[in-house]
Amino acid sequence: MRGRLPSLAWRVQPGLLVTIGLTQNLLAQTAFTWQQIKDKFEATNPTLKAARLNIDESKAAQITAYLRPNPDFAFSTDGTQISRYQGVWRPFAGTQFSPNISYLHERKHKRELRRDQAKESTAVAEWTYMDQERGLVFNLRSAFVQTLQAKAVLHNAKENLDYWDRELDVDRIRFKAGDLAQVDLKRLVLQRVQFESDFETALVNLRTAKIQLLMLLNERTPIERFDVSGPFDFTDELRPLEEFRNMALKTRPDLKAAVQSVELARTTYQLAVANGSTDPTFSVWWTHNPSFNNPYDNNTLGASVNIPLRIFDRNQGEKARTRVDIGRNERLRDANEALVFSDVDSAYWILVQNVNLLKPYKSTYLPLATEVRDTTSFSFKNGGASLLDFLDAEKSYRDTRLSQLNLIGSYLTAAAQMNMAVGREVIQ
Repeated sequence: MRGRLPSLAWRVQPGLLVTIGLTQNLLAQTAFTWQQIKDKFEATNPTLKAARLNIDESKAAQITAYLRPNPDFAFSTDGTQISRYQGVWRPFAGTQFSPNISYLHERKHKRELRRDQAKESTAVAEWTYMDQERGLVFNLRSAFVQTLQAKAVLHNAKENLDYWDRELDVDRIRFKAGDLAQVDLKRLVLQRVQFESDFETALVNLRTAKIQLLMLLNERTPIERFDVSGPFDFTDELRPLEEFRNMALKTRPDLKAAVQSVELARTTYQLAVANGSTDPTFSVWWTHNPSFNNPYDNNTLGASVNIPLRIFDRNQGEKARTRVDIGRNERLRDANEALVFSDVDSAYWILVQNVNLLKPYKSTYLPLATEVRDTTSFSFKNGGASLLDFLDAEKSYRDTRLSQLNLIGSYLTAAAQMNMAVGREVIQ
């Protein structure tokens, strides 16, 4: 029966080859920090670059808004007689011609108000862009945290696999010495399947997280040569909730866009009032009329003023609409402010919950699970504990360690959510 053990030992060697290959790939990788990932994202993400063009379009609209009205030029002729006088053809002798130039004069600062309206629209576009960037950066940060978490889980799975291989080496020695039954050794070898499964699952999860991150970066780097680095831990020191709220009120771009929209609505109303005023059109012309009796009075100058009578249409509907729009944007601003408080409060209490759970894991649960595993392993090797006790202790340690890593990932995701709720990075 003992002669079959080398075959059992040989079956676990491919796992070691996977570990060696993984180590070689890690050595060839380029690890990026969070700041490097963020800078690369802002420079290469196509969605962000497309959104940035909205600001350029709005700035171009400012040029159009501040342009003066074009003058009008007209040219007219009259009195042309195609006739013959005393045997001489004089087809254009009696023609009069008159060039005319007219210009619309805008009153009530319409041009300046259009310019201000375009500037307010550009400001709204800029804050809207920053708000879109805020959401995309949160997605990027979440993908970055998932990659760090997947790396930590993979490292933990490899440690567990290495630990179990060391245990198997000891148990094989015990079996050869007659201190361990063959069926117990086989059960221990079969238990290695769970560790291999954890390792392979963690490896796939890491690759998936990297693919998601590379997609956000619009990067075509092979997964084997791409890596990230950063602290995967938590801090139990949090600022007061009121401090996060105040920072959010000062920096949230969507709230800034809502406030700017109120100013835009007020400017639009002023423009609607101005558009209800009358704009005169001034015209001047010069006429050459050779049919006058006075041979020295062929040229005349003229001028006119055209004033529309705004009796019925004084832009009443647009004035009423823009006045209502001011109130609508004010209500939207208030709703956005309430949303800011809701986002900050939700992120804050998720952070508090994760910190409250992580503290005992770090100080009590994980050290206790490690101690129980090591003590039970020692007792099992010396006949003081059963195989079932040893397997339960090992499973308890694995579950506790994995739960801690998942909680740290939840904490870092909640920290990213708090950064998004505030509008800037307040928790690294």
